[in-house]
Amino acid sequence: MEEVYHALTVEEALRSLDSRREGLATEEVRRRQVVFGMNEIPEAQKTSWVLLFLRQFKSLLIAVLLVAAVIALAMGHLVDMYVIFAVIFINASIGFFQELRAENAVAALKRMLVQQARVLRDGKEKLVTAKELVPGDVIVLEEGENIPADARIIEARSLRIVEASLTGESMPVGKQAELVGRDTAFAERRCMLYKGTYVASGFARAVVCFTGLRTAIGKIAETLTEIKPQRTNFQRKTDRLARQMAVIAVFSACLLFVVAYFSGGHTLDELLLISIAAMVSSIPEGLPAVLSIVLAIGSHRMAKRNAIVRELNSVETLGAVTTIVTDKTGTLTQNMLTVRKVLLPQEEEILVTGDGWHPVGNFVQHDKILDHEGHERLKKLLSIAIGSNNAAIVHDAEKDSYTLTGDPTEGALVVLAHKGGLGLVSSAVNGIKTDDLPFNSKNRFRATLFREKEGNRILVIGAPERILELSNSFEGRNGVELLSAEVAEGIQEKIDRWSSDAMRIIALAYKPTNEERLDAEKIDSLVLAGIVGMIDPPRPDAREAVEKCKHAGIRVIMATGDHINTAVAIAKAVAIIDNGDTSKVLALNESQLVALDDKEFDEAVRTVSVFSRLTPNMKLRIASRLQEMGELVAMTGDGVNDAPALKKADIGVAMGMMGTDVARNSAKLVLADDNFATIVSAVEEGRIVFTNARQTSYYLVTTNFAEIVALISVIASGNLIPLTATQILWLNLVTDGVGDISLATEKGHGEELSEKAVGKGENILNRKILPFLLVMAIVMSGGALGAYFWFLPQGIEKARTTVFIIMAFMQLFNLLNMRSLHKSVFEIGLFTNKYINVALAVSLVIQLVIIETPFFESVFGFRPVSFLEFVSLVACASASLWAGEAYKYSRRKFERIIS
Repeated sequence: MEEVYHALTVEEALRSLDSRREGLATEEVRRRQVVFGMNEIPEAQKTSWVLLFLRQFKSLLIAVLLVAAVIALAMGHLVDMYVIFAVIFINASIGFFQELRAENAVAALKRMLVQQARVLRDGKEKLVTAKELVPGDVIVLEEGENIPADARIIEARSLRIVEASLTGESMPVGKQAELVGRDTAFAERRCMLYKGTYVASGFARAVVCFTGLRTAIGKIAETLTEIKPQRTNFQRKTDRLARQMAVIAVFSACLLFVVAYFSGGHTLDELLLISIAAMVSSIPEGLPAVLSIVLAIGSHRMAKRNAIVRELNSVETLGAVTTIVTDKTGTLTQNMLTVRKVLLPQEEEILVTGDGWHPVGNFVQHDKILDHEGHERLKKLLSIAIGSNNAAIVHDAEKDSYTLTGDPTEGALVVLAHKGGLGLVSSAVNGIKTDDLPFNSKNRFRATLFREKEGNRILVIGAPERILELSNSFEGRNGVELLSAEVAEGIQEKIDRWSSDAMRIIALAYKPTNEERLDAEKIDSLVLAGIVGMIDPPRPDAREAVEKCKHAGIRVIMATGDHINTAVAIAKAVAIIDNGDTSKVLALNESQLVALDDKEFDEAVRTVSVFSRLTPNMKLRIASRLQEMGELVAMTGDGVNDAPALKKADIGVAMGMMGTDVARNSAKLVLADDNFATIVSAVEEGRIVFTNARQTSYYLVTTNFAEIVALISVIASGNLIPLTATQILWLNLVTDGVGDISLATEKGHGEELSEKAVGKGENILNRKILPFLLVMAIVMSGGALGAYFWFLPQGIEKARTTVFIIMAFMQLFNLLNMRSLHKSVFEIGLFTNKYINVALAVSLVIQLVIIETPFFESVFGFRPVSFLEFVSLVACASASLWAGEAYKYSRRKFERIIS
């Protein structure tokens, strides 16, 4: 019987499931486990470590390197082949271990979840693992417990459920055993409980209707398989980079061969050897490994800032994000209701300071801190707040933090009472609790009966309209006074004003009584003590984070399941909506979106920044349309209802603390602290990653291009080649390799979020580098040619030695240029990146060793150089640094002129 249990009576539901109130017999459970399977949602098949490793080879750049290795093998250059294969293996290992570590981090988060359930078996209550449940099982639920399967309520007392993970509604909803209509909307089925939600307060027994993939969570999880994973933005860019590198390599080799052939003086074997060496050198073998190192470093830095990257290639994609679609509760807000205002009848409102569950704050009236100890009317209101309450605030001394047990609304009232010095019921109410009437949607209030010395007293908390309706007097300055229409209108006006600010309003009242038991029908003629306004406050750093996004050219959209007024109020508080902007639609809910045609829908997605009461399908539609408009979308979420959109987005961002397994498994980034500001930090790191990837690529291309220009220039002049194949490969694999790895560690320079996002289709290697590339090619090749012809009279080996020295050190000086193409290295600081300093020192030592050691001299065909010659060559090589500085200065000056 599919999804109609909400329309059946309790007895009809039990009969349909062939069950009874006492639960199932153990033997029957075993039989049903065979029929229905275990109560678990199958995870996506875990990738074996072998496949995870092999996945690292899915790159066009790797394919180009494999071709180069085959060519080296065919030419008999086994050492070159081994070096290329070693680089490919290192690259794969870096990606493999990083992704494996991320998966282990996510798995550790999952192990923190409770997976047990209380169930009636053979007429007795037992504790079993949740996956053992079957349809027909009767489960027992109390405050704070997770609901382990979809179930029909048999009996309920004061039951309130938090269904945010499914519906997006952050406030607990009341539940009852009474059936509802067959066509009742999913979120309004008050007699049903759903897997993945939890009990905020009360007690229930329920019969399990659906388990595993047949639960509401399971059906959403199953739809995720229909969304095919796409290559990340960074993978597409590196593929284009590989094609560019391959074209440059082949063109350079062919040009060199043609020039050398027509210049004469070389055998065909020599021409082929030098051309292949040039081609192999033009393909930066170390680039894949360096890009992996760039991503791994970015991932590590993100993890230190509470962002766990599940897929390494997603690190850079974050830096290119143009739109962030974020949830509200717990991401932009603290997910902690806080009382902000108190109104006592015929008084000015009182402001309450302090945030969250931390029970410290002040009462402020007329811009002065109120002496709550001497304020009897306020103390009476606080005594009701703590007295008619089942929540508790627990202090963790080690972490110096506070957590809530119970209903969030009642928790906010407990904290309010603590701030007024009434932390315990015994200190607030001089009596004994004898009865309790929980909140339900029919009464719209909760009540508690106390037996006191002066007689019994009922404390009542509830919806303000309902409490006003039941009150005939109020606590005035001179005692209890008649509640006149004028006073009631004044209070109602304040309720309306606070509600427009998205506050949750609660009224507090009391009544002396002779009754020994509570009866909802007899709760009337109340004495109104006052009203309080509470809100889930924004996180302290949320506004700054949103403003950073705007400054960085990133649009922030709020997509929430909460009420539209609440969404707009928080959006204004965190600067998603400009408070002064009245020229456009501020927010739309799902019913309004559904009524729009495609053109109007696209316009809404382009211009509206707040969407409320959204279903999973609508979130998915919004994400899809944004992508089709050319936006690179990051979407946050914690619930099962967010999972399809998380998987569809370019970057799905799941919550590590509040999030469900389904959401985390669908995301590429997991926030360990559930904080929106962490996303912005991750975006900043993503931009640093892209900058480092680009500048590393620029560095390799610049040096390789300069080598090719020098080779072709010398050969075209009819002279012998200025570098041998071995010398070229050494420059490419060792000198470049040490430098580019150190360049991968460069930190940001504070300007990452002051620039617009990198275009979704923008290449790593683009036209912006051409002016710098030409300058460096002229300077570096000029230096090489100068050294070649200056020392050629002393022999070709001596000339090649000096060309090798000057090219090697020009590359090292160029390494300093590449730390930033905008800022001077002296502005950044010569010694602010220790890894580059180490790379320079190591490279210097290596060059000295191979030039001065007899064994390496014979291997590379070097000739000794004097100390003065060496120093002079290094000094000439520094021209690449000064040329780079001159280029940056000229560029900055030109940009200031045109701006």
